Amino acid sequence: MSMNRRDFITSTAALSGVSLLTSLLPTKLLADVPGISAAAIKPELLSDARMAPTRLGIDSRIWNWHKNAAHSGPMPMNWYEATLTEWPSFGKLPGDQTCDVVVIGGGLLGVSAALHLAESGRDVVLIEKDNIGSGASGRNGGQITPGLARWEAETMADNLSPDEANRLWRFASVEAMELVDELAARYDFTCDRKRGHITAAVHPGHMGVLVKNADARRQLGDSALRIIGSHELQEMVKSDIYHGATIDSIGGQVHPLALLRGMAYGFCQSGGRIYDGTAVKTIQDTPQGTVVVTDFGTVKAREAVVLAVHYATEEFLSNGNTTVPFYTYVAVTPPLPVHELLPADLPVYDTQLQIDYYRAVRGNRLLFGGQGTGNSWSPRDVNNYLLERIRTVFPQLHNPELEYSWSGISDITLNGAIDARKSDGQIPRYLVHGWSGHGVAQTVRIGKAISDDITGRNDDFTMLTRIEHDEIPLGKYLGPVAIPLVKGALSLKSLFNPAEVVSF
Repeated sequence: MSMNRRDFITSTAALSGVSLLTSLLPTKLLADVPGISAAAIKPELLSDARMAPTRLGIDSRIWNWHKNAAHSGPMPMNWYEATLTEWPSFGKLPGDQTCDVVVIGGGLLGVSAALHLAESGRDVVLIEKDNIGSGASGRNGGQITPGLARWEAETMADNLSPDEANRLWRFASVEAMELVDELAARYDFTCDRKRGHITAAVHPGHMGVLVKNADARRQLGDSALRIIGSHELQEMVKSDIYHGATIDSIGGQVHPLALLRGMAYGFCQSGGRIYDGTAVKTIQDTPQGTVVVTDFGTVKAREAVVLAVHYATEEFLSNGNTTVPFYTYVAVTPPLPVHELLPADLPVYDTQLQIDYYRAVRGNRLLFGGQGTGNSWSPRDVNNYLLERIRTVFPQLHNPELEYSWSGISDITLNGAIDARKSDGQIPRYLVHGWSGHGVAQTVRIGKAISDDITGRNDDFTMLTRIEHDEIPLGKYLGPVAIPLVKGALSLKSLFNPAEVVSF
């Protein structure tokens, strides 16, 4: 029997023809940004990373590290930014604007919603307080797996009717992955998309849980999982610490910042307007529409406002405090014989409490992430931890090194599913949060669902809002205390019953 984090905490506390057409059209300038063409923001990946100061404004609580960067010098790029060509700033809001929909937040959710709305013919303005990709969407591990945050097939089957569970699983798996591929083809951009994913068992008892999950997925019409033993796994992952695995043909990996910039390029190609360096102060409802107020002017929305930012929940929606924030960490090695370590070139998650996740990336490097903390760890502590984990998984490396590392901020809900909201009123406000560190492809799919709800195409977003969530009083302040306590309790539980899969 397995117990997930949700239960324990609760009980104890994506048409390729369009790109060809657009390439034949005259190059157009971005709205209100003289001299910047839409073609200039099409993402281009480099053969390998470069070292340079970051051009992205990031939250003061998080950091980027490079082994050759001076401690007192400018913040270096993270590996994702360092593997992309230079990108221009869009500029601040130039004054008062009016549009159909205002999108607040330039991550995967906001840019996807904005892109799909612009494709539908809506006039959309997107504003971002820092830069496109400054937040989690440009800093995550880049692995894409099916599910809705921590809700997997078994959880959906346990909480929903068979028809609803089937619909939600397809939405959060096949539809999410296919949309990423469709968008990359539609706008002809590259984002290092690869297919296939491994979940490796760190204890022999965990194989039963993996089989149960595969069975639950088959119950929902999904036969993409294949169970393998330790011998076959070692042909794919040159590590002897695992006892078998599932191979998921739906999952895979992606360069998340390239995906995000590709969608932003598509949004601009579709007539959208982006303004960065523009923070929102207030949102005001008026008889003429909802007005988003910034230091540089206002944006009036005639149809809807999309709040695609973590911090906006508590500020802009009532009863919105349903998450606890936590910090995550990712690193990238210098070039090494990575394909000798991962001959199948598939990304890996494991089943330990504090999961390791890793994959081969361009330039013959290993990207390795892990750990979730209530307080922000320092680069030294993070690097020491991740190097220890790399040595544990791949002892044949002997003396591994890191060239890049960085931190990020995510958030969790009590029940493990994302929290999707739509306010009442003539001009609705949309918000989704609680990703638990999982959901790159799903975020893109939910952005489309928001667009579809605004344009009246379907009720996919309503399906998401039916998932109930408990409010967490003072949730944004609980991380430094609650997360270590919960992790400690879960660690103790794992000692008594190591066959249970309890992941954070």
